[in-house]
Amino acid sequence: MNEAQRKAAVHAGGPLLVVAGAGTGKTMTLAGRVAFLIERGVPPQRILLLTFSRRAAREMLARASRMAGVEARGKVWGGTFHAVGNRLLRLFGAPLGLRADFTVMDQADSADLMSLIRGELDLGAEDRRFPRKDTLAAIYSRTVNAQERLAAVVDRSFPWCRDELDGVRSIFRLYTERKRAQNVLDYDDLLLYWRAMLEAGPVRERLAGLFDHVLVDEYQDTNALQADILEGMWRPGGDLMVVGDDAQAIYSFRAATVRNILDFPARFPGTHVVKLEENYRSRQVILEVSNAVIAMAPERHLTVRRGLLRRAGSSRAGDAAAGAGRAVPGGPSQRPPGG
Repeated sequence: MNEAQRKAAVHAGGPLLVVAGAGTGKTMTLAGRVAFLIERGVPPQRILLLTFSRRAAREMLARASRMAGVEARGKVWGGTFHAVGNRLLRLFGAPLGLRADFTVMDQADSADLMSLIRGELDLGAEDRRFPRKDTLAAIYSRTVNAQERLAAVVDRSFPWCRDELDGVRSIFRLYTERKRAQNVLDYDDLLLYWRAMLEAGPVRERLAGLFDHVLVDEYQDTNALQADILEGMWRPGGDLMVVGDDAQAIYSFRAATVRNILDFPARFPGTHVVKLEENYRSRQVILEVSNAVIAMAPERHLTVRRGLLRRAGSSRAGDAAAGAGRAVPGGPSQRPPGG
């Protein structure tokens, strides 16, 4: 691991923001952090790793297991926000009126239920331009995940639906009632109810007390609701590490907001910032172009990316100088720092 990666992996505690450009080895850094914690004696089940996909969680935990020499998969709580929320709600959701055997609807089922209610309310007449089921589902999801008022979401992202706000609001009200009556949640509810648990005093203490260390990947692609959840799961003085790149925030159409990573130091007092700026993937000419584009952003964390490839098709250069073959203190020898 190079110096910056190692610094993040062995961070002493408290909020940590790792700003990692593409090709700078963020996967290695997160895996190294998990391995370091386990080597220090932290019980794996006291670690929560939140990732953008289930595959990413599996890969990171597999790599952490190799680095630490201890099997982490199946012990560390690893997965997407939605998967972890699903698990926690089945364990602790009773105070919210949820039974542990609730059903989770996929996006297609959610849209179909909205379409059914739309027909029941006779809002689908051919002589009016009322939103169809997929548009209704998109409006609902954005409203929940962005934590914005319906009118604001429609006005900004679905302006052709402005004249149908009352009807849309009626559908959403009945949609919510049907779900609750049938003990059903949709994907967005997994986050909404998780945050609701964190707003209930006794439940919040139990949830926040489950983990000593919380790690989050791809933080630039989280939404306002996920940031609220993270804040609720964190206890002042606790260990929280997020990794992301504000220059790669591309999921605003799913209500993700780059403000989460830009505002992280202000939201979590005492934040340390580590920047991974050594690129092991691209040639310097490519990085110079991307740096010039990124420099035009009015707000940013990462300021420079240095290429370590000497020529196209070469192996990763500079590994020896960057500390290739060295893992976190006490760990076995590892691959070069990129990854």
